[in-house]
Amino acid sequence: MHDPGVGHLLLRIEREGLSNIRLARHDAVEVITHWLPPGSIDETLIFFPDPWHKKRHHKRRLVQPAFLERLAHVMVPGGRLHLATDWAPYAEHMLAVCEASPWFANTVAGGGCAARPETRPVTKFERRGLRLGHEVFDLLYTRGLC
Repeated sequence: MHDPGVGHLLLRIEREGLSNIRLARHDAVEVITHWLPPGSIDETLIFFPDPWHKKRHHKRRLVQPAFLERLAHVMVPGGRLHLATDWAPYAEHMLAVCEASPWFANTVAGGGCAARPETRPVTKFERRGLRLGHEVFDLLYTRGLC
């Protein structure tokens, strides 16, 4: 957890007068597993999570089958899952994990990545990735009814 990032987020929330946001400065897996009741999330946005580049660290990646199953339990049927990364191998991993999940359906006809939706803000990680010549990948899913 990056304290300055949390502080900037709190300032932006105040500046924009937002009142429908809750922050948890805690591990996301623990939050969805222990803190959130079933059906309490309409939308989950995971933008530029740590790709854990080294193969021996891939088990630390956030987007894993067990995480998606836990996430599905706290999301409402029809809820939206939006993932974005600038690391092509992680995009491939996330796509494979999401496509194999019985809980989520790709919103792109025929599967694959989506064009960047206008609703996704450009992040500092995205700007850095683009400067380095990385392609950005957006994945859009809906929570199924199962």
